[in-house]
Amino acid sequence: MGAVALVGASLYAGHLLTKPAGSAVGLPPAELGGRSVSFPSASGSRISGWFAAGTRGKGAVLLLHPVRSNRLAMAGRAKFLHALGYAVLLVDLQAHGESPGERITFGYREGMDAVAAIATLKQIAPGEKIGAIGISLGAASLVLSGAHEALSAVVLESMYPTIAKAVQGRLRLRFGNWATVLAPLLLWQLEPRLGVAPQLLRPVDRVSLLRPPVLLVHGTEDRHTSLGEAYEVFERISSAKSMYAVQGAAHVDLHRFAGKEYEHRVDAFLSVLRRRDST
Repeated sequence: MGAVALVGASLYAGHLLTKPAGSAVGLPPAELGGRSVSFPSASGSRISGWFAAGTRGKGAVLLLHPVRSNRLAMAGRAKFLHALGYAVLLVDLQAHGESPGERITFGYREGMDAVAAIATLKQIAPGEKIGAIGISLGAASLVLSGAHEALSAVVLESMYPTIAKAVQGRLRLRFGNWATVLAPLLLWQLEPRLGVAPQLLRPVDRVSLLRPPVLLVHGTEDRHTSLGEAYEVFERISSAKSMYAVQGAAHVDLHRFAGKEYEHRVDAFLSVLRRRDST
């Protein structure tokens, strides 16, 4: 009876973890002076977002939010980047915000949304070099997307190395070390529920394919994905790379936590997007 209850509880947990996180988002913040956009994705969703044009030659940045969130989580980053002259595109990944979707897939279908968003940004910000900032799910989506050749700079924040470690870490954090024995029951559900095997949700195996420069950003006190796991990802990156460990930060909004220091570090990294004739 206990085993049946355990399986039933894991199935319900799997449902909760993957169910859509839809919500109304509304109009872009007045500070952006942007407009709403939408475009189709191979994920089957129609992606909703905001776009704000920047100063010609300063570059354009795609912003991808964390899991069970939406583009509002990226509004603070969009505001400071836009104030510096960057064009910005913020989107709701499939099954989030105003973008429909049947299930959250932890970067698999969302990677298709990243591909569509990069293609859209190339069209609406013609001639601009493109960078991207992804947080957690957004970071995994960028890495799993395979659309790296179109990017000139990538910022990955708080990204899990593998879905297995992500599940284990969150179970351990919420229920204690004993709960990691439940991880196989949750991972087993991925293929029948989402149509994606756990082996396909391993960003650590794909970061070596990145060609643009990469800035890896991680909180030193992150207990969802440890700093050690972040360094494991960092070691696998084969392109030009740098690490920004945000001292004292847990699994939180690192921009909000670090403020101006974050803005300075990210702007300095994204300066590669600026054309020489724009200065």
